Amino acid sequence: MGHHLGTKDSLVPLIDRLNKYPIGLVDSNKLREILGLLFDEREAFVASRFPLEEATLVELVRATGLVAAELSPVLETMAEKGLVMDMPYAGTTYYLLMPGLIGFFEFTFMKHRADLPVERLATLMHEYLQESQASEFFGSKTQLTRTLAYEEHIPVTSEIATYERAREIIREAGIGAAGICYCRHKKEHQGKTCAKGAPMEGICISLGSAAKFLSRRGFAELKTEAELLEIIDRARDLRLTHVTDNIREKPSFICNCCRCCCELMAGVQMGYHEGIAKTGFLAVIDPERCDYCGACFAACNVKAIGLAKGHSFATPQDRFAAVQEPVCLGCGACISACEKGALRLVPAANRTLPPNKKRDLFLQILREKKRLRPFVTSRIKKQLRRALTLGRG
Repeated sequence: MGHHLGTKDSLVPLIDRLNKYPIGLVDSNKLREILGLLFDEREAFVASRFPLEEATLVELVRATGLVAAELSPVLETMAEKGLVMDMPYAGTTYYLLMPGLIGFFEFTFMKHRADLPVERLATLMHEYLQESQASEFFGSKTQLTRTLAYEEHIPVTSEIATYERAREIIREAGIGAAGICYCRHKKEHQGKTCAKGAPMEGICISLGSAAKFLSRRGFAELKTEAELLEIIDRARDLRLTHVTDNIREKPSFICNCCRCCCELMAGVQMGYHEGIAKTGFLAVIDPERCDYCGACFAACNVKAIGLAKGHSFATPQDRFAAVQEPVCLGCGACISACEKGALRLVPAANRTLPPNKKRDLFLQILREKKRLRPFVTSRIKKQLRRALTLGRG
């Protein structure tokens, strides 16, 4: 398969390059094994020489010192593997090195493949994300992802913007595709299945330029707007939580996440309660209606619901459930689970406005992590603007 063992000399430049992204990769033996399985030595070298912005073949020839005839097939293979995004535009192909998260970690399990040791990678990635990477992914005030509320459960008196509506995000994208859920596919290779019975195939949505790339490279299948909206309805029937980019303009994906498989939901359950940006709503339970049946416990994808604390219950029949406000995402997945009608969404006390565009999000995270020095801000803004220009379609 052409993989290498991930020695320090061959992988450190690659790790250094990947750590220029807002969400870097914490170095560890497991990370090096993952990268050693995903990148052969030539690919690791090429990736380490990528600029922050997109680059043409001519520019990458200069950056790597390789001749075009040698470099072009390497880039083709990397695009097929999801390590690099290739973007044809006005007669020229531009290449962009994918970050680890959200990026080639997910793409690795977004199609069925025999070119990688997927069972080993599934175990390594799960352990790495749990043991080493969580604080890096969830460790900034501004999060990379955000939750979308079930529109049908939003109070009629509340205003909700277009960027907060899953259906409107799909309608405005212009093009979309559906593919394999990375998290459930990874779990499958660990011998596990979704406790909610959520499907692995055709459930996660990519939008815009991401949909074009993923469909062209076999990671997803283009869908009509009606088909994508049916996926949203199916996800809500299964009480999955919608998660998207934490931006207002042109989000690139909508994932439909469960409590048992999703790494994002796992992060919240691990204690990173602000690890996903919340909706502007909060689930609350009416104790007069609640009979403590437990249906909402299983419905909540971050385990935010449990026995009400601080109450003395005369009998077990007096018990009622309560929502842990710091944990609740405000998605509304739990609402329909309650046959007593004890659950509802209410406006949250604090609503945070997401960054406008992806480059704004990236700069904000870099600034919060103190990785953005003032004198390089304008240069990085320029690079990010170039890198995202091709993603506007």
